[in-house]
Amino acid sequence: MKMKKFLSSALSVCLLLFPVTPILALDQVNIVSSAEVPISSREISISLSDDNILVDGVAVSNDSSNAVYTSHDIIYYEDKDSYESGNPYGEGSISERHSAEEAAKHTVVNITQPGTYRISGELSYGQIFVNVGKEEKDKVTLILDNVNINCAVAPAIFFYKVYECNTDATPETATNQVDTSQAGARVILADDSVNAITGSHVARIYKDNDEQKKLHKYDGAFYSRMSMEIDGESKGNGILNITADNEGLDTEMHLTLNGGVIHIQSADDGINVNEDGISVLTINGGYLSIFAGNGKEGDGIDSNGWIVINDGTVISLANPNSMDGGIDSDMDTSINGGTVIGAGSMYDPLESNSEQLFMFLQFAEDTDDLIVVTDEKDVPIFAYDFPYDYTYISFSTPTLTEGTYHVYKGGDISGTEQDGLYSTITSYSSGIQLHHGGTSLNGGKGNRPDMNAHSERPAPPEGMENSGRPNSFGGNMQSSSDTESYDFVLTSSSRGFTNVSGNILSTSNNGIGFTDVASNS
Repeated sequence: MKMKKFLSSALSVCLLLFPVTPILALDQVNIVSSAEVPISSREISISLSDDNILVDGVAVSNDSSNAVYTSHDIIYYEDKDSYESGNPYGEGSISERHSAEEAAKHTVVNITQPGTYRISGELSYGQIFVNVGKEEKDKVTLILDNVNINCAVAPAIFFYKVYECNTDATPETATNQVDTSQAGARVILADDSVNAITGSHVARIYKDNDEQKKLHKYDGAFYSRMSMEIDGESKGNGILNITADNEGLDTEMHLTLNGGVIHIQSADDGINVNEDGISVLTINGGYLSIFAGNGKEGDGIDSNGWIVINDGTVISLANPNSMDGGIDSDMDTSINGGTVIGAGSMYDPLESNSEQLFMFLQFAEDTDDLIVVTDEKDVPIFAYDFPYDYTYISFSTPTLTEGTYHVYKGGDISGTEQDGLYSTITSYSSGIQLHHGGTSLNGGKGNRPDMNAHSERPAPPEGMENSGRPNSFGGNMQSSSDTESYDFVLTSSSRGFTNVSGNILSTSNNGIGFTDVASNS
């Protein structure tokens, strides 16, 4: 498998040990009312440092009655099998356990009052822990302004308790339309800033009883238990780089991305919103690039409810070595605008009621090449250079309309490129033209699970239905065309193309085109 550099490396961090014994954090709200000016009506600055953390220019306190204080009571998965009572401790693997000494290195910056906090600086071992309350007033905005935080035992930024704006939703009443404008957790990426969040996770810990009920489980490096919004400042160019040893950016309810530039590298799902049948990931703008291949498995984006993409740029790549999808939702995924790329080794459907057209390609053999789509006159309208091997690729752009398209692999291309995506194409030539249809073949990753028994999985896209789930993820999938064709005819009801291949046809060249000469040559 060809490997390419996908994202820039994270910023280096220094190491500093704190000889303090950790205590498991309690579920409590710390309240103070000493400031003459209410905390919620002004911006508070927090300057991080391994040596001296400042709050509004004054050294931070360790007094829990303050709005901001430091401690070392981080929530983490301890290195043990059972409580002193003998009850089982949790489900963490050996690699997910941490010693008290490892946890004690971390400084927890606790935020206990609603308000806006502008955070800058670096913590080599630390965590931002927001624990405010559940009332409507309990909202916290974090402005990340050149922050570098590393946490080796838990999420590096953790909204533990804030106001939840969607408490009434149930699986029976939930829809894909949610309003998170009053979310208690809000993050703003400061203009011209580069923010690096390197985080871990907390495996499931049981309450100390024999029922094995959950006490803690936090899967992402950047985590909120309540609905969260992320946006940019006025320029919208603030950058957030998340590096995760498990999942990347998670909420237990809704997540709305309105702006900013977000890169995620994860060892499991890049983004996960995980309330079954309720959670909605909404993308209204900004730039999002995900690679979920740093571990054994992982979807690029995974929603236990819905995904709605209205605008922005989304590049979502699943783990190339596992049976995962680029864009995966349990309910449905709608694309109404923006530029969207999803790639993986399993098929996750996009909705027929999407307002913007999309194209789904199932390759006969895995590809890690440049893929270029041209219009009927062979003018390039889309190009993406895939960095890893994938079988199932979906993309959508505002330029897609109903009509005939051609698809090419490889070749020489010039233009403006970022993270493999060409936003402008000035020239393209010499690619191998691909065709689709005919006998549907398996992809190149060997035998895959038989999905026929999994009736809860969504059906294939229009023109690719069969009586059951596809065998070996494509083996029994109905072909998009009875005969192989170089023409990819896209309509509002036919957007999926199977058995995409560059193998030479046994028939004539069927009108093969070239992009480096005039179409009438």
